[in-house]
Amino acid sequence: MNRTTLSLIAGTTALAAVTGFAVLTTPDAAGSDTSRAAAVLPVERTSLLCPEPSLSDLADTSYTSFTPVTKGTGGDGKGELQPATEQSADGQGEGKKAEKPVLTPKEPGTPVTGDTSGGDSPALVGTAEGRFAPGWTVQETTEVAAGVGRGLQGVNCTAPDTEFWFPGASTAADRNDYVHLTNPDDSAAVVDIELYGKDGALESTAGEGLTVQPHSSEPVLLSTLTDEKQENLTVHVNVRSGRVGAAVQALDDKLGGDWLAASTDPTGSLVLPGIPKDATAVRLVAFTPGDSDADLKVRLSSPSGRITPAGNETLHVKAGMTTAVDLGDLTRGEAGSLILTPTDQSVPVVAALRVVRGKGSKQETAFIPATRPVGTRATAVDNSAKGSTLSLVAPGQAAKVKVTASAGSEGGTAVSKTYTIKAGTTENVDAPTPSGGKGTYALTVEPISGGPVYAARTLAATEGGVQGFTIQTLPDDRGTVAVPEADQDLSVLQK
Repeated sequence: MNRTTLSLIAGTTALAAVTGFAVLTTPDAAGSDTSRAAAVLPVERTSLLCPEPSLSDLADTSYTSFTPVTKGTGGDGKGELQPATEQSADGQGEGKKAEKPVLTPKEPGTPVTGDTSGGDSPALVGTAEGRFAPGWTVQETTEVAAGVGRGLQGVNCTAPDTEFWFPGASTAADRNDYVHLTNPDDSAAVVDIELYGKDGALESTAGEGLTVQPHSSEPVLLSTLTDEKQENLTVHVNVRSGRVGAAVQALDDKLGGDWLAASTDPTGSLVLPGIPKDATAVRLVAFTPGDSDADLKVRLSSPSGRITPAGNETLHVKAGMTTAVDLGDLTRGEAGSLILTPTDQSVPVVAALRVVRGKGSKQETAFIPATRPVGTRATAVDNSAKGSTLSLVAPGQAAKVKVTASAGSEGGTAVSKTYTIKAGTTENVDAPTPSGGKGTYALTVEPISGGPVYAARTLAATEGGVQGFTIQTLPDDRGTVAVPEADQDLSVLQK
């Protein structure tokens, strides 16, 4: 075998460790053993994008970075989070000189924090390599003291992608919703933003062919894309060329505001975990992008099992139209999650919840998108002993779960606890805190046995008599990838 073939095999294995993609030869019909079981290896590089935190001069933003300790990583690696506007646009180190990173991870297993203030903080681009890459998690948390969107706003910095769905956005008179698009690459990205209301697609050409320059971020106000004022919208971000990070910042004149993260990809059954037990109003917004209507069973997963909400047993979602239903104070003082399943035929759907806490002038809002299961491992960062609530859901079978509180950002040692979540239930668990810990800490969730587990974490902080809160779901961190172990296939030399 020549050097070219050896290089090809080595390159394919390296590519798989970074991207989860590999090419294999296919065993023939006789069942010849040309490949063996895939090895599960840590990813070698992770990219994350954080949107511009706020336009308010009264905003204070903190960033928290954490990488779980992962077996199989080497001793090398690095990571940093720096302003997108400080990146060189040509990839060759030319252009504006980069300033000091906002945040630089120091050691897996220990959180690192950074902060900024005011309304001119830029979007951030983050890269972690080597031992810092597997499961790297960064949270952006902003407190806005007053004005539109006042309260606590939080979002997980996300990997770049080419398609996003955001049910739950709005162009109502009391809402100011922005789609934040961040381009981490050296070439421009071209993006289409489509809006779908109660009667279908909204007519607009302003959202077509938007250009996001290299290493930059563009906040797009939804009301500039259409003249229609609609209370409930689904936003579809489709990237024609390149890739971007995307999130919707939903700001309300009276109900505060928060980040609306993308729903999981359209699928027939959905789980929306972690509705606060003291929620005073819950609104479900759903959309099906296909040509068929969807009929869904609506169930609340509570600590005692599944409950059918009175008057909202099912939901009919017309094809291409956004459907919303107000569920009121759904949880009635208990932890809860919403589970959507097909009544008959499975039709792909996206969905999100708008959750309100408080009453009168002290109301605050957060969003819960449908999410993927925890899978192998998921992490929530920026936790404190008094302000964090961890919610675990086992929608099908019972599950045993290990939760680990990391060392604090200013010291302490990690502590783990194991929980059993009964089938069909949601529990707000008494999560561990680090021993002797100071500062913020991470909570890492790892299912041990049983069925799929979904999770969400709520942060709460009181500002000016208003209890602000924000909710982040905990999907699998995709910190490992299966890399097939391939045998030599000399037939490639004959082609």
